[in-house]
Amino acid sequence: MKIVSIFNQKGGVGKTTTNINLCAYLAMKGYKVLTIDIDPQGNTTSGLGFDKKNIHKSMYEVITSDEKLEDVILKSELIDNFYIAPSTLELAGAEVEIINAMSRESILKNKIDEISKDYDYVFIDCPPSLGLLTINSLCASDSVLIPIQAEFYALEGVGQLINTIHLVKKALNKNLDIEGVILTMFDNRTRLSNEVFSEVKKYFDNKIYNTSIPRNIRLAEAPSFGLPILLYDEKCRGAQCYNELAEEFLSRQKE
Repeated sequence: MKIVSIFNQKGGVGKTTTNINLCAYLAMKGYKVLTIDIDPQGNTTSGLGFDKKNIHKSMYEVITSDEKLEDVILKSELIDNFYIAPSTLELAGAEVEIINAMSRESILKNKIDEISKDYDYVFIDCPPSLGLLTINSLCASDSVLIPIQAEFYALEGVGQLINTIHLVKKALNKNLDIEGVILTMFDNRTRLSNEVFSEVKKYFDNKIYNTSIPRNIRLAEAPSFGLPILLYDEKCRGAQCYNELAEEFLSRQKE
């Protein structure tokens, strides 16, 4: 089993869109995939068609009590092999509740360890912040997938992001690696997108995925229908790119 955090402390970079759609394509290709929504906004949860008002157990209980992870996992009714540990707004209070807990950085890791034989891939959708929930995710993960928006301020937080990953690696999880960097909202016709690509390349070199994700109306619409893009409009450009990203992700695993 491989555990990947999808993380960028900047909001609005396509983190949840990447999480939902990369997981959906991997599940469609026959891999058993779990996504853990550890973002209190719960966008992965609602983006996969789950009504948060009807969720009785979520990651809040997993993080703050003895609740087992396997007891909150829901199966997607839309895609075989696809499972989610959902989030609700209650999770926003979890960081305060676990502040004095023993080994508070490893709560999530210990819960995931209990289901380690059940899935091929676990993806964690992190909050866009550097709090205890994100630290828990990074401690539990083998690697970090970083979506970066192709825009002027894209690189502002990159230094801080890398620094966070290094600090966690040094103090809490020596095996943490950078899985890769995905450029989102990319338009290769504009000078800005290409300049951002060059700058990101200087930072990350061969960690950048060849597949970038374009701005795409259909991608933006899909979550409001509670559907991954492959079920909403599999022929649109955004769907093709996420399918290519899943293929590239898998080929990098073989390397």
